[in-house]
Amino acid sequence: MSEVQPLVLLVEDEPEMRRFLRAALENNGYRVAEAVTAREGVAQAASRPPEVILLDLGLPDGDGIDVTRRIREWTGIPIIVVSARGQDQDKIAALDAGADDYLTKPFGVGELLARLRVALRHSTWGAGAPSEPTFSVGDLTVDRARRQVFVGKNEVHLTRTEYQLLSTLVRHAGRVLTYRMLLKEVWGPNALTQAHYVRVYMTHLRHKLEADPARPRYLVTEPGVGYRLQIE
Repeated sequence: MSEVQPLVLLVEDEPEMRRFLRAALENNGYRVAEAVTAREGVAQAASRPPEVILLDLGLPDGDGIDVTRRIREWTGIPIIVVSARGQDQDKIAALDAGADDYLTKPFGVGELLARLRVALRHSTWGAGAPSEPTFSVGDLTVDRARRQVFVGKNEVHLTRTEYQLLSTLVRHAGRVLTYRMLLKEVWGPNALTQAHYVRVYMTHLRHKLEADPARPRYLVTEPGVGYRLQIE
């Protein structure tokens, strides 16, 4: 019996973009459901929950950011925003609303498929997180139960703040986290304007965890937006 392929809900009102995305997805083994309005997208997400949602921001009856907020009220289904809006503030608004990733049109099929794989892995890992306290990717291992971090077989000693920052990235592995989200989680709501805190401590983490801090494998910058812990 063949394995059921992941279902992608495509919320997009442009017919040409829908055709392009459907062909790209189906040719690579995904099942596709379509919605052309915000209302229809929310309804389909509730009635036929997909594994991933591809969401345009400019919908005829509402904004995709509002759709993201509504969906996040009741589910953690990965949401990848696919939009022609490429400004940092648009990306930040979508990610702060609960989106997991952001692709700016135009983009290549290869990049889309890579983002989908990350979203699916994040979803799968997140579903098992309560019973799986150890996170591993490449040579990096984080044992959250014992609060220990290893690169290969070598334990790496982190400060309290460094560990909190890494732990937050691990908890949302594969997802882009904005400066604001990281500041709120690690430093608290009174530090939301202090983006330099994140940059300084991320530099510390890279020097401790990355083989080449200038070309990080795990702790990746999303320019103007924040950071992502890679999971592939």
